[in-house]
Amino acid sequence: MARTKVDYGIDLGTTNSAIARMEGGEPVIKKTDTLKDTMPSCVYVNKKKAIQVGDVAYNAMRKDKLAAIRGFNESASNTFSEFKRTMGTDKSYPCANLDRDLSSEDLSAEVLKTLKAFVSDEAIDAVVITVPAKFTINQKDATMRAAKELAGFRHVELLQEPIAASMAYGLGAGSKDGYWLVFDFGGGTFDAALVKVEEGIMKVIDTEGDNYLGGKNLDFAIVDEIIVPYFRDNYSVESILDDEKKNSIFRYAVKYFAEEAKIQMSFNDTYNVLSDLGDIPGEDEDGKEFELDITIDQEMMRNAVGPVFQKSVNTCIDLLQRNHMVGGDLDALVLVGGPTYSPILRAMLAEQIRSPDVSVDPMTVVARGAALYASTISVSDEVRDQRRDTTKLQLELGYEPTTVESQEFVTVKLQKNANGENVPGKVFVELVRADAAWSSGKTEVDDTGEVIEVELVVSKPNAFNIVAFDDNGNVLGVEPSDFTIIQGSKIGSATLPYSIGIEIKSRGTGKLVFKEIRGLEKNQSTPATGTVNGLKTQKPIRPGMRDDTLKVPIYEGDHGAEGSRAIHNEHIYDAVITGEQLPKLLPEGSVVDLTMKVDRERMTMSVYLPELDYTIDIEVPRSTKQGEVDADWLDSEIRKATQTVTMLEQEGGVKQEELTHVHAELDDERKQFEQDKHDYDRKKEVLNGLRRILKKLDGIQADREWPKTEEELKDVFYQLEETNSRFGNDRTTASVEQFKKKIPEVIKEQNVKIANDMIDMMRQLDFALADEGLGAQMEIMYLNGFNQDFETLDWADRTKARMILDRGLQVAASNPSKDRLRPVVMELFKLLPSADQPILGGGEGSELVG
Repeated sequence: MARTKVDYGIDLGTTNSAIARMEGGEPVIKKTDTLKDTMPSCVYVNKKKAIQVGDVAYNAMRKDKLAAIRGFNESASNTFSEFKRTMGTDKSYPCANLDRDLSSEDLSAEVLKTLKAFVSDEAIDAVVITVPAKFTINQKDATMRAAKELAGFRHVELLQEPIAASMAYGLGAGSKDGYWLVFDFGGGTFDAALVKVEEGIMKVIDTEGDNYLGGKNLDFAIVDEIIVPYFRDNYSVESILDDEKKNSIFRYAVKYFAEEAKIQMSFNDTYNVLSDLGDIPGEDEDGKEFELDITIDQEMMRNAVGPVFQKSVNTCIDLLQRNHMVGGDLDALVLVGGPTYSPILRAMLAEQIRSPDVSVDPMTVVARGAALYASTISVSDEVRDQRRDTTKLQLELGYEPTTVESQEFVTVKLQKNANGENVPGKVFVELVRADAAWSSGKTEVDDTGEVIEVELVVSKPNAFNIVAFDDNGNVLGVEPSDFTIIQGSKIGSATLPYSIGIEIKSRGTGKLVFKEIRGLEKNQSTPATGTVNGLKTQKPIRPGMRDDTLKVPIYEGDHGAEGSRAIHNEHIYDAVITGEQLPKLLPEGSVVDLTMKVDRERMTMSVYLPELDYTIDIEVPRSTKQGEVDADWLDSEIRKATQTVTMLEQEGGVKQEELTHVHAELDDERKQFEQDKHDYDRKKEVLNGLRRILKKLDGIQADREWPKTEEELKDVFYQLEETNSRFGNDRTTASVEQFKKKIPEVIKEQNVKIANDMIDMMRQLDFALADEGLGAQMEIMYLNGFNQDFETLDWADRTKARMILDRGLQVAASNPSKDRLRPVVMELFKLLPSADQPILGGGEGSELVG
């Protein structure tokens, strides 16, 4: 049977993966080689260079990590796991048996190929693969490369995991309407998605999460809070734990005992972590062989993993609060991921948000939802042509794959070009629902098509078989021979998990900040188009000059990113325009308008230069990767943040409770960093947390600036009013009145960014009025000021500045005009540091000003 829909869904997880297929209208999990629903996302390369994936690889890894304790010699490994957390980065995994490095994409592709092999009755070339809602563009691109370029899939669609879970949950849910919170705590990532369901139509309205929070963090919490203290109390291990390399090897080796304890304590009140003599190789400083014998109870587990779970709960509370909701407003709290079996987590959720719905299997709900979604996606023309069985009559179907209606129309017609000459004189089709409780009866069809109305069973997938006959009643082979319509659930368009923005130099503060592209804000439905207009260049770009550049750094920013320092967000790509791309000179201060389009396949930027009436189109490459975080730099950034908090505490003017909370968060990140500061994954995890803290500090510092900003806002307005009264006209007076009306609103909101932008706009208008009204007197004022303060100004070239100034003073004394004096003044400004230049001065940066 040649499928016309994708029909296959894969949950490509950090620790476990699964594959599901649509069969008879239902999503069915395909069993692994060990007859399980899920398979460890673990890869092992044996001495014969054969690649093994799944349980055998997991067992090999456990032995490898334990063996490394003997002599603490961690040679190049041949087993790999949790590589999903490094997707989209330059992280490499040295493989001794292959004598080469493997990437995260290489390893993910091996997992995908193994899952594909579990299906033996047909070849799979099209698939839906789920990814965390908070995956960045780089991470999603890496997943696509693993699937298409390395695993051999020809048609791949990516689907956010919470959407997949919602789709699977929605079909069995008692109530179709309301708000659902999908709580997806996986092996390596955490997602929270707020879903609105209206008449069966699901729409993700907001998401939050952490790509470095998951079951792995729980495992290490158990290691650090239960297992390591046991060894401290019963063995002489200080030299091991104080040595950074030995400590890392030891913690990873005993992590497997922690993982087993985590699983067992999800279903039992107590669990005895017990090893036999020799299970843990090596001995302590006194020659005593290592053994484990700990009886863990729920109180010990709560103390160990409670803080990790609390992070996820806090994330959900924040998500609800920013959408003006509380737990009581939710109609369902849906659990996804193995760690959500924990009674500790379930109790925390019930106490702080609401009781979770446990009606779906959290381990397979994502794969099943992915298959359901896959049943709504038509395979690409390329795949369909390759699958086509030309011995069968080719049909073309048209229908809504998901619906909230109880009847739907299906159009059926013969594909004239695909069928050739072997078409009977008359062809009849009958649509028969798989439960045999309804059929359409025979309807004659041709290449113009017929419309058949089908009856649907509510709240479930409805599979239909297509039976074709000739005019003699003989059954004909047709393709496709079946289709599925899902009743009771319909997915709205996908949304952006992050705001897409650019780095600009703020007019108000002079800082390099993140600016959202209007139309590409977080939670915007895709495909989407966004614009940023009225940006300005800081320097001229000369045609043909490669070194003259205009740079537009593109970033992804989370909630509250607007106005934050750009470096606190996730960098995507630097779009660079050089003089070689321009037909003529682009003057300093030229306007630049940007348009960006985002869809599931690509991201493009159009840069329009009104001064030249010229447009440059840029396609953002999909192969960029994030680099490794430098441990020393990260250590320095944590120190700087701590010093900033201390300084704010000493200076006052900030709520102490707020600073205490930030201080505690920084201490937690410092602790996490110190535990394994050179681990690739740990550094990314800490950087992720630090960025959130730094954004909070930016906000706190901005709030402190308000009294000074408010005073400046008023002073600049009063100056503008005075200047307008001297040189203004009806148009400028209208602008001044608009400022006067807006200022009380800005003061009420105490928004520093908006106030600074308004200050800058008022100063520009004030300058323009004075510039025009005073004529050459403006330039003469500047020249006299330069002459008076010449010795105190920091000239780049004092001799040259003196010559230019003397020439300008001569012109001012003999035959002054604005046209003759303005170039002189501009030359002088270029010899001053940027801090000493007013609005008419230029900058030296390639970034845009906005």
